[in-house]
Amino acid sequence: MRAGPAAALFGAAALVAAAATTGPATAGDSAPEYTVVDGYTIPEPLTETPGDPVMGRKWVINRKLGNCLSCHQMPIPEEQFHGETGPALYGVGDLYDAGELRLRMVDPKVLNPYSMMPAFYKTEGLHRVRTGFEGKTILNAQQVEDIIAYLMTLKDTSGARAAADN
Repeated sequence: MRAGPAAALFGAAALVAAAATTGPATAGDSAPEYTVVDGYTIPEPLTETPGDPVMGRKWVINRKLGNCLSCHQMPIPEEQFHGETGPALYGVGDLYDAGELRLRMVDPKVLNPYSMMPAFYKTEGLHRVRTGFEGKTILNAQQVEDIIAYLMTLKDTSGARAAADN
């Protein structure tokens, strides 16, 4: 993991010691597996289709899917009620690469077992899963890749400073 502000952004309190682990990811029969490398990244995309940042922004805003704004402040001024539970995501594309963001989306508890962030692309080892959602991921692989593509466009940290001043 990178040192400095990047290390603290998502509260990565503990790293997995294993050099590589594989986790099941089944949003249906065709969902691919993923490999965690060095305990902090999933370097390979979950899909063959590159992520679409325009669609990723839509998933981030969608309160029935990603619902990212419930916890994170983001440069999306037309949406109200950005949360403050998680870190502001201004400039996150400068702090992490796509593989690091992918792990945080797929299974944030690999980095921080106490994280409140849900595992958006994991189906096993979860607790208190609502009936009817067992064995299903919150987002499908393409939605995860789209959101990562959008987050990688967030390069300006000035919005985070402005949000902190308010």
